[in-house]
Amino acid sequence: MPTAGSWSSIYEFVRRYPVLPVIILVGLAAMALFAPILAPMDPLDSDLSKVKAPPAWIEGGTIQYFLGADGIGRDLLSRIIFGSRISMLVAGVVIITGGIVGVFLGLVAGYYGGVRDEVIMRLVDVFYAVPFILVALVVAVVFGSSLGLVMILLSLFSWPIFARQTRALTLQLKTKDYVAAAKIAGASPSRIALRHIAPGLMNVVIVIATLQVGNLILTESVLSFLGIGIPAPQPAWGSMIAEGRVFITSAWWIPLMPGAAVFLTVFAFNFLGDWLRDYYDPNLRQL
Repeated sequence: MPTAGSWSSIYEFVRRYPVLPVIILVGLAAMALFAPILAPMDPLDSDLSKVKAPPAWIEGGTIQYFLGADGIGRDLLSRIIFGSRISMLVAGVVIITGGIVGVFLGLVAGYYGGVRDEVIMRLVDVFYAVPFILVALVVAVVFGSSLGLVMILLSLFSWPIFARQTRALTLQLKTKDYVAAAKIAGASPSRIALRHIAPGLMNVVIVIATLQVGNLILTESVLSFLGIGIPAPQPAWGSMIAEGRVFITSAWWIPLMPGAAVFLTVFAFNFLGDWLRDYYDPNLRQL
């Protein structure tokens, strides 16, 4: 049996490190990678005899439909598992694309300054001022909703936060002694920016990326909920919530289960991002 001391050690470890978020994210990654193996059914197959079937732990439910079935008899668990693949694909592509573009532009703006800095920062201000949902609505009406369109839109609006934060940090790093020493040694501006300043940006970039993944998944769910994101019948979490909202009084599990998946995923990424921010900040680490 665990002693009081061992329970105290376990509690201290869980309190100090993001154990629960990591467990959630590992499970999410496993679902996304092995969705065809883990899903008990095809997420697009429907059985009209199982319409609005309750979860297994509610009277009338079966283990076959562990989380219940939706309004046309599709297995909710299978659709949530395959929905994780779509959410992680969108977030991964957007973070990589937006991060590379944003870090590059922020580094250029912060190190070189002048006209380049002014143009890039005014472009950042423009993107922050444009209402994203309105743009997404217009683009979806003109071109139609699709997975590729969602990734393009989110990528276009995800780079400014990377650019603004990396620019601010670059302005600090370029005044350091090791940068001055590199200049005296005859290093070119591009070499200084890429070899001496860029590595110092990585901690901030990792924190921003982790925090942004949750926001991207939430935004993709909102777009799908509004009907301008991942088109049906693909099992996107947002569209599953939208389809289930009409059953919220008669079959609450239909919108609740994908909603819980969105909540847990966003919570895990935000908690991990906050922990990483505290970990990389020496002042906060001492608290």
